[in-house]
Amino acid sequence: MDERGFLAVAPQYTTTRELLSAAAQRRGMRVEVLPVHGDAGTEPGKGGGHYYGGPAFAARVVDGLGVALLEPSDEWLATLPHEYTGRRIALATLREARSLTGPAFIKPPSDKSFPAAVYGNSGSSLAELPELPPEVPVLVSEVVTWAAEFRLHVLDGEVRTGSQYATYGRLDARPLAGHRHEDAVMEFAGALLATAGGGLPSAVVVDVGLLAAPADRAPGQWAVVEANMAWFSNCYAADPDRVLDVVLRSAGPRARVAGQDLRFCRRSRTSAPLL
Repeated sequence: MDERGFLAVAPQYTTTRELLSAAAQRRGMRVEVLPVHGDAGTEPGKGGGHYYGGPAFAARVVDGLGVALLEPSDEWLATLPHEYTGRRIALATLREARSLTGPAFIKPPSDKSFPAAVYGNSGSSLAELPELPPEVPVLVSEVVTWAAEFRLHVLDGEVRTGSQYATYGRLDARPLAGHRHEDAVMEFAGALLATAGGGLPSAVVVDVGLLAAPADRAPGQWAVVEANMAWFSNCYAADPDRVLDVVLRSAGPRARVAGQDLRFCRRSRTSAPLL
């Protein structure tokens, strides 16, 4: 078997998929665009595979690819100290979220089963939340405004590359390298990972941002936006070669998962847990 392995990508075209495919080919890896029907072309036990794409499609192909998917735990964000979140966050059930009386930012912890948004205000109501099982976990957060948001691709507790992706909620992709906030982002990320990095997989994406300053909040406060699966994250303006390093670890051969990552493995449709 070729030790470099291969990168299997979901059939849906995205710019990140193409950037990562090119990066993989530069290092001599084969890139396989999986068929739309998923199961075809993914031979059970095929070794050396890595994956990039969405979770719904992944559920149909990772067993055939022999790939383990790493993802942060649902509760990680809600357990961070306030100094790292800058706002109140709780892990709740969808039933509990429906009982809220005021506006809140509500999102699924990992799967994109419904749009992350402010619910309970004039723009969107809690009644618009999807008809999912009432015990589905959701993250409920105080509503804040982000002046700038950055995506950091983290491997073994270190930021490998990053990118600004939004300003005041609008897409605004710029490389982190050379950015006027680079030093502040890296200082905040270093403190965060030193304190709470042990609660994350070895390969993960962490989004951080600069909070806009209302009257009751100190100006210029940095905070965590969320953590995400590296194998399903846009690289924006980050270095795709370094992003690929993180992606390959986050969705690689099941037999090579390190012991500290076993608890972060997403369970597939037919596979037993790796624990």
